[in-house]
Amino acid sequence: MRKLFLLCILVILAPSLAGCGGSTEARPVVTAEILSDHPADGDIAFDPVRQTFTITQGVDTLFFGIDDLDPFIPEYRAFLTFPLDGSTGHDAVPSSATIVSATLEVFINEVSFALIVPTLLDLVVYPISRLRAEDYDSPPLLTQAIDLFASDQANFVSIDITFLMREAQRLGLADFQVRFLLDLAADFGFVGIENLPTVSITAPLLIVEYRF
Repeated sequence: MRKLFLLCILVILAPSLAGCGGSTEARPVVTAEILSDHPADGDIAFDPVRQTFTITQGVDTLFFGIDDLDPFIPEYRAFLTFPLDGSTGHDAVPSSATIVSATLEVFINEVSFALIVPTLLDLVVYPISRLRAEDYDSPPLLTQAIDLFASDQANFVSIDITFLMREAQRLGLADFQVRFLLDLAADFGFVGIENLPTVSITAPLLIVEYRF
């Protein structure tokens, strides 16, 4: 009799219990849009002849790849920072959020010396106050390979970076920071990414869909 009574109670409470926690999939998806932090963005050029690094931050075009027009043939690597805490006035991504998807949108100003530019996109950490020479070749936390094309010049490119964003979230990073570089197996390719802070439509944009 007692077992029958408990069973009846469970049947009555089942719908409300199911609604209390709910599966992750049942929770609403929130979309955050975050423009890159222009003063923290930059590029680093390594001159293989002079063995020197040239660091530039807060510029309107970020470069990566090998500049064949320069007699010293420097290699550039570009860096972007997206604060996840809302400190720059854009949306925030809570540290407790579950990442559904993430996309990085950039506007390509230039593609030179190659029809296809094999590219590595590294998840990295560097001080937002200043880039350092050691950031040029620091060990990445995670890397994904993409291809950029000559036809991307003067166009937007959307890059699915979901698994990089999930790793940043797993590590509890306050900023989502990436480094663009020419694939180490490639000999040619030079790309410019537009980074105009006053033109938000073409500024680098991180779009994150998440659930609480």
